[in-house]
Amino acid sequence: MKVTYDLKTDTIVMVLREGAAIEESDEVGQGIVHDLDASGNVVSIEILDASRRLTEADRVEFNLVR
Repeated sequence: MKVTYDLKTDTIVMVLREGAAIEESDEVGQGIVHDLDASGNVVSIEILDASRRLTEADRVEFNLVR
């Protein structure tokens, strides 16, 4: 998984399946977009106006629980 925060556009993009072709994009909530492949699987998630929607949009913490 890859997470990118673009300061210019204030957008966070979380790529769940790198290299997958995006066939469709659906806005599932105000400013939240799911990008889907041909089978309808979510391959990335975009958060628009991220600094207004998230606490510390420029900070990401990843935890792996086993």
